[in-house]
Parts: sequence; C-alpha cells; structure tokens
Amino acid sequence: MELETLRDLYIDELKDLYSAEKQLTKALPRMARAANDPRLAKAFNNHLRETERQVKRLERIFKDLEERPGGKKCVGMEGLIEEGKELMAEKSDADVLDAGLISKARHVEHYEIAGYGTVRTYAMILGETRHAELLQETLDEEGAANKLLTQLAEGSINIEAAMADGEDMATSRTRAGGKSAAAKRGSSRGREREVSRRTSVEGDGAGGSRGGGRSTKRETELTAL
Repeated sequence: MELETLRDLYIDELKDLYSAEKQLTKALPRMARAANDPRLAKAFNNHLRETERQVKRLERIFKDLEERPGGKKCVGMEGLIEEGKELMAEKSDADVLDAGLISKARHVEHYEIAGYGTVRTYAMILGETRHAELLQETLDEEGAANKLLTQLAEGSINIEAAMADGEDMATSRTRAGGKSAAAKRGSSRGREREVSRRTSVEGDGAGGSRGGGRSTKRETELTAL
C-alpha cells in the first residue's frame, strides 16, 4: 500500500492495530493461565473480553471506510508477545512471575495507548467524528487496564516479589552464617587443643628439670661420702 495521504496512513495504522488486537486475543488466555495471583488472572480475562470488543469496533470502522482490515502484521505486538512467552518459559518464583507478567502487559498497554491515541487524532483531522468516538472508547479501556495493572503491581504483587527475593537473601545469609559459626567453632577447638598440647609439653619439661635437680643433689651426696 502506498502512503500518499493522511487517509492512507490512517488506514495503515488501523490495520496495524487490528493485527495487534487479533494477536492479543490469543496471548491473553495464556497469560491468564500463567498468572498465580487470582486478581491478575481475572484482570487478563476481563481485558480479553474488552479486546474482543475493540476488534469489533475496528471492524466497524473498516466497514465504514470500505476497506479490508487484514493484510498487515503488527511486528511490534509480535515482539512484545514473544517476550511474554520467553518470560513464561523461565523457571520463576510465583510472585516474581506475576510481577514480570504485569511488566509485559503494561508494555502492551502503552504500545496500544500510543497507537490508538495517534489514529484518534488522525480521525479528528480527517473529519471522521464517529471513528474518533469509537477509538476514544478503546483508548479509555486501555488506560483503565494499565491503571489496574499498576495498582496490582504497586499494591501487592511487586512487594510480594521483593519479599521472595528477601527470603532468598536471608536464607543465603543464614547458610553463610552457619558455615562461619562452624568455622569459628572448629578454630576454637583447634586453639584449645594447641593450648593443651603446649601445657603438656611444658609440664613434662618442668618435671624433667625438677627430676634432674634431685638427681644432681643425690650424686653430690654420694661423692661426699
């Protein structure tokens, strides 16, 4: 498609968003299943239903424009979804995984907010008032979804992920402390054995000296006789 006018660009951007939303309808169920916090899973499922409505809004706009919605793949959304797949494939702590899922989902929301904000502005410039209204509905939903994800993250999930990290650090310190204490006990026992050995040696030497003194005195007495 040649982009010679703002209308051409408008249609091209709408197709990009349509592809993004279609990809997202397949990704959100996987994210919901991967989520451990029930509130996060519910948020993903709710946004799936919103995304399906957003697809229908775009189809209404394309029908009004007498254009086909397909024919373009949104590589931006494809990349964001791929990052989410990589995260879910990692062996992660449950709370850390939830925090990561929110991060990936917020990347998606910001991507869509930017896209919908742009096409809404194009629609207004082109005099497509009804299109602008439909696009604003979707823009509002994306903003609300992003706000909810932020609240979940800052309210509890990020904190729980940080606590999990803290527990790992505490465990590591405890193990290190245990090794240090054992080393100290071993060193202390070693010093005790060394002191005991030296005392024994010095005691033997002193006894020998005393014995030697008595032997010399006895020899002197015999010589005198």
